[in-house]
Amino acid sequence: MTNQSSRQVSQPIVRCQDVERTYGSGERKVYALRGITFDAHSGTYVALKGRSGSGKTTLINCIGGLDTPNGGAVTLFGLPIGGYNEAQMTELRRHKIGFVFQSFSLVPTFTAFENVELSLRLAGAPTKERNRRANECLDLVGVGKWAKHMPFEMSGGQQQRVAIARALANSPKLILADEPTGELDSHTARQVLGLMRDLAHQQGVCIIMATHDPLSIEYADQVFELKDGRLDHVIQRQGQAANVS
Repeated sequence: MTNQSSRQVSQPIVRCQDVERTYGSGERKVYALRGITFDAHSGTYVALKGRSGSGKTTLINCIGGLDTPNGGAVTLFGLPIGGYNEAQMTELRRHKIGFVFQSFSLVPTFTAFENVELSLRLAGAPTKERNRRANECLDLVGVGKWAKHMPFEMSGGQQQRVAIARALANSPKLILADEPTGELDSHTARQVLGLMRDLAHQQGVCIIMATHDPLSIEYADQVFELKDGRLDHVIQRQGQAANVS
């Protein structure tokens, strides 16, 4: 069975079912998400595309447990997370979910190696494993030779690669990326998008990226376009499975 066909029958890594998120109440009630339903599988690179205010970042936050839907359900790794408390979500994020942000969010006083090693330290990995895995992840994203450099000594693209290495450190099944190319020029953005696509396909990670970057369409397996909190349009690559409404 091919990797693509196995995704069609495997349990999704992420399942959103009629997810709604509102803020305020009464006349001040604002709908950020309006009944979002879709599946995302392992080894798949998914782009949530839309303008500012379309709901893509809110959806990323609901999937990662950083925000809570008012309606519907988010299921991760086959388990509904609606009843999880903060300690349970923290444990899930620490071991199974990686995050990549627009602003890189690296510790400025840490080297590239130390930024990646920190996430392993927080997860309780032993010293030998932390050292091995941190170096492995930096090599994987192409910045191994920058391991001893501080963030200010690296370009934006290199810093984002370190951020991706950090997200990979604990071997997550899911990586959530919020505007990862937002501060990069188009050439560097292409490099980062291509890297993330390759990581999804080669490492079997499910990567979901919120973006307004038109380049994302060229790299993602699935592009879900959001408009006013709804899934407005879907671009589906050949051979990819989707459950969308």
